[in-house]
Amino acid sequence: MAPLDWLPTAIRERSRVRELEAGEALFRQGDKTFAIFEIERGRLRLIRNTVASHPVVLHTARAGELFAEAALFASTYQCDAVAAAASRVRIYPKRELLSAFRTDPVLGERFTALLAHEILALRAQLEERNIRSARERVLHHLALAAGPDERTMPLDGTLMDLAAEIGLTHEALYRTLAALEKEGAIRRTRSGIALRKVPRA
Repeated sequence: MAPLDWLPTAIRERSRVRELEAGEALFRQGDKTFAIFEIERGRLRLIRNTVASHPVVLHTARAGELFAEAALFASTYQCDAVAAAASRVRIYPKRELLSAFRTDPVLGERFTALLAHEILALRAQLEERNIRSARERVLHHLALAAGPDERTMPLDGTLMDLAAEIGLTHEALYRTLAALEKEGAIRRTRSGIALRKVPRA
């Protein structure tokens, strides 16, 4: 089920869909907020520009994910949202959502529960970024991002995308994956990376 499938039909009917080409921006840091978004297809990078204008990838949002939730209570977007691949995004107008939450406490509770779940996911990401060893950080990410078999992480982007997502240079990621594959800890395929065993460091 998509994150906002539980919204009233009237709200979903007021939403609209936007198609994005790879590299196209949905919004830019500093733009006035007008909506929150749900990815129906593709993936978008959320990028924050530092004071020195250095881009930092905060998160890569994928199909089924909701993002820019803070826009409901902020005047401007705090990052860029740029399509990493051809994508389709559903746009939920801020004004309509806030009105629905104010008039229906149950909807507000459901949205709060959704945010609580995302906070837990964010904490896991912060924990990952604090792992100093590239090897341990990669293994941690593979375990967290594993699919239904609890061993294989689907790879729907490039390794450079993955490196940016976990806060490593792509060179460091390539070296780490090569070492783990040589150790027999992982197996790489065209569609993903599978954990085989975790040898002792």
